[in-house]
Amino acid sequence: MSKEGLVTTGPNGQSVLKTDRMAGSAGDQLIIVGGGETATLAYEYFTHDSPYQVVGFAIESQYRETDSFLGLPLVDLETLEEHFPPGTHDAHVAVSASQLNRNRARLFNEVKGKGYHCASYVSSASFVWHNAKIGENVFIFEDNTIQPFSDIGDNVVLWSGNHIGHRTVVKPHCFITSHVVVSGFCTVGEYSYIGVNASIGDEITIAEDNFIAMAAVIAKSTEPDKVYKGNPAEASKISAKRFCRVPKG
Repeated sequence: MSKEGLVTTGPNGQSVLKTDRMAGSAGDQLIIVGGGETATLAYEYFTHDSPYQVVGFAIESQYRETDSFLGLPLVDLETLEEHFPPGTHDAHVAVSASQLNRNRARLFNEVKGKGYHCASYVSSASFVWHNAKIGENVFIFEDNTIQPFSDIGDNVVLWSGNHIGHRTVVKPHCFITSHVVVSGFCTVGEYSYIGVNASIGDEITIAEDNFIAMAAVIAKSTEPDKVYKGNPAEASKISAKRFCRVPKG
């Protein structure tokens, strides 16, 4: 689904690029799934730089010790739809990249299974070309550049200050940290994590389940389930799933 440029006015009078992903069909009320720092940041950005009104939070019942978070209701994820029905609310899963993004993917799939549209956030301080594709539950921080014909899959995080080159595809459930350069015609495989200041050359494929370390320089395509570090980057002996403690099965 293409990102169509539509400038609207944010809650503080700023210009906000309102996309079809940010403005869900269910309306402007949003539930954030998460109760930590990532959820706090999502609340801050959605509240001050999007059309959405955050009205509550949800976490899994085994972790909930209180009925509120940031002054708003905090409910069990298992019964989320009883409190905030998907027909009148959108959701956004805001958790960290733990277990090589498996936890984020699991929660995203659970929320989608409940019938929610998962809203994406695109910072008004980022540059996203009009024909770039943006999936659901994407979070794009400030100062990102996303060039023409690129495709950002569902449940992807782009922290601040990255460059995503033209015709690059970032597949679902990836986490790209800060000041990463992904050149043109690249592919970033599912669940992969790219560390701060990493650089990826033209026409490179980052395989699925890769952990790319800080400042790594990737000059050739990678193999699945590997940790890469150095300049030029080389694969470590330990697998990425083991390094990131991905549960087996």
